Amino acid sequence: MALKMNSSNCLYGERTSGGGHGDVPTAPEVVRYMLDLIGYTADKDLSNTIILEPSCGEGEFIVEIARRLMDSARQFVFDAQAAFLNCVYGYDIVEEKIQRCNQRLSDMGLNPTDSHVCVGDFLSARVPEVDFVVGNPPYVRYENIPAEQLDYIKKTFTTFHYRADLYIPFFEKTLRLLKPRGRHCFICANRWLKNEYGRKLRRLVARCFRLETILNLERADAFKEDVLAYPAITLISNNTASPTFGYAEVERVAELTSLTTSERTTPSDDDWTGAFMSADHIQLYTIEELGFKIGIGVATGADSVFISSELPELVEPELLLPALNAKDLRGDTMSWHHEYLLNPYTPSGELIGLSHYPKAARYLESHKERLSDRHVARKNSLKWYKTIDRINPQLRREAKILLPDMSGNRYIFVDEGQFYPLHNLYYVTGHSVRKLKILSAILMSDIIRQQIGSITNNMNGGFPRWQSQYLRKLKVPDFMAMDLASENQLIQSYDKKDFDAVNRHVSILYETIATTQHHQNSSSLHYIRKRQEKQLELAFSMQWSN
Repeated sequence: MALKMNSSNCLYGERTSGGGHGDVPTAPEVVRYMLDLIGYTADKDLSNTIILEPSCGEGEFIVEIARRLMDSARQFVFDAQAAFLNCVYGYDIVEEKIQRCNQRLSDMGLNPTDSHVCVGDFLSARVPEVDFVVGNPPYVRYENIPAEQLDYIKKTFTTFHYRADLYIPFFEKTLRLLKPRGRHCFICANRWLKNEYGRKLRRLVARCFRLETILNLERADAFKEDVLAYPAITLISNNTASPTFGYAEVERVAELTSLTTSERTTPSDDDWTGAFMSADHIQLYTIEELGFKIGIGVATGADSVFISSELPELVEPELLLPALNAKDLRGDTMSWHHEYLLNPYTPSGELIGLSHYPKAARYLESHKERLSDRHVARKNSLKWYKTIDRINPQLRREAKILLPDMSGNRYIFVDEGQFYPLHNLYYVTGHSVRKLKILSAILMSDIIRQQIGSITNNMNGGFPRWQSQYLRKLKVPDFMAMDLASENQLIQSYDKKDFDAVNRHVSILYETIATTQHHQNSSSLHYIRKRQEKQLELAFSMQWSN
């Protein structure tokens, strides 16, 4: 399968900015840093070093590669033109971009050929093994990949999983082209490091390659235009695995040249969650290990029928539950829109008999055609008015933390037992209202925001995605034994929405627990050493008596 296009076509569709999907040029300082990072530098003899840029565009990487190759040729006295033709490979599907790239190379005194910097689909091209791979692979979401190309990718690349982005097969093919001890450096969206569709690629890297460095550039301007790409630079080598890799959060591109990374434990398979969490010196627990439960609000399959502010006039009041939606939690304020959830279940969990509820029967019958057409209803035509999820009225009366999946709130709400959560809300139940408020304050803190940001993708603006799969991975301190005064201070800060005070008290909580555990560990160590001394004394006395 071959893809080739000129500038008048846009294979993957246009972005709102006017550019095409997959077309995001890299800032020059980032290009230079990445080439330094892999070791492609002019102070080395580059005459036989094969390097590949699989999605070269107008030549941001290729031109800098050529510049370094020419500098190396002057220093080590070899033919730069011959070395370029033998060792530098670049591809792009847009003919005009390759023409622009080759023109830039010609202006430098090089004469590229169509066999090395060429128009073509890299994923189907025959490419030799290489020493270095560097670049910025195309960012194209699953739904924007043309059907013909999608079929080819699914048949060819084993890591293309779930609803993966196009850059996933670019990773797989380029990694498999690396010579022994070869190095691979991409700047790319960081979603593959955390999301389900990156799972098989993570497994491939963990099992077959060495992860050397991850630099998170979510907050840095790494491209020539503003894009919501959540980028990261990854350095991977075809080398023996190491127990650690370097990790850093980059605020500004200018920091790259003086960057210091911290060591993290190298993941051994497809779950890389722990690799991005900051190393803590205190014992932490999941929310569920502390006795809380995590859930998601009810999915009905027909919200416009089962959820409405007009329901009190249409059905029996005993079938209604005040319902809360993500739109009710905006701007750090809870504002109920007086919507109700129609509950078609008895307290024992069976569907109600419509003959006992004439108003509800008339209302539901008026929507029977739509309700019967749902997948959940087609399974059993007698249960045409059931909801996808069974409704448990007891949940409404339970105190619970409410977490909209996507919101710009800093404040985390606790419902003390007034509302039933709908499907765009996640919730946490368990223990008392006081404990739920303490947990909410901890979840509001910068410490947890950084942690959840390391295991999921933040929204634009730095706000986290609250989803059950990530909530279950969060690690928090055991706050159940906090003294009353500390509890009161943290709860007061939470109630006042004093975010600075919340951060301060949560930091103190961590420090207090760390100090306590340190003393406990020291006491345990002291006890162990004393016991060992006693055992040695006993052994020595027995030996002496013999």
